[in-house]
Amino acid sequence: MLKWLIPKFAYPDFGLLLLRLGIGASFIIHHGYDKIADPGRWKGLGEQMSLLGIDFLPEFWGFMAAFAEFFGSIFLALGLFTRPATLLLSITMLVAVLKHQTAVEGFAYPLEMLVVFLSLFLIGPGKYSLDKRLR
Repeated sequence: MLKWLIPKFAYPDFGLLLLRLGIGASFIIHHGYDKIADPGRWKGLGEQMSLLGIDFLPEFWGFMAAFAEFFGSIFLALGLFTRPATLLLSITMLVAVLKHQTAVEGFAYPLEMLVVFLSLFLIGPGKYSLDKRLR
């Protein structure tokens, strides 16, 4: 019955733009800024890498997680270096999933974001992105 609506409202590039802007802004505001602005948190963040068998240089790995969440989210929102940014964000979310795997409420959000970032990695940024403009 509503079949005639679907072609008129099929705008995948606008959908990707909205997704990139929304997720990027959310991660900048709620995750990345707090971590990149507080070097005292880097060691604690980096210690989570032991879940992957990496137990050296926790400050470095914590900085990398903060970098991925802050700058990766900026790049994601802009559609600039989208695939490398989503790859870094995916790795960060994988570590978060492993950290929170025993708590359902802690497990769900990072898993959902892992799926979103991997999907964006595979799909790409869409037509309305700096990646597309610079090509």
